[in-house]
Amino acid sequence: MCLGRVDRGVGCSVVGCVNNASHSLSVKEVLNALSKLGLKLSSDSARRVYLCEEHYKAVKKVLRKERMYERWRFR
Repeated sequence: MCLGRVDRGVGCSVVGCVNNASHSLSVKEVLNALSKLGLKLSSDSARRVYLCEEHYKAVKKVLRKERMYERWRFR
């Protein structure tokens, strides 16, 4: 069985965070949300962003609002 990076214990991709990652998201999806939160990625060349539980919750809140605004825009 092949394990993913999160299962193998990769660290959080946010600069200054030393926690283990619990979620993996695409860079395109997360980049705008991280900039709104004032967070920076440790490496810009990666295709995936690995986030700990704390940063994932913050990003999820921002993404939820953005999706809601997009739905309102196209109604």
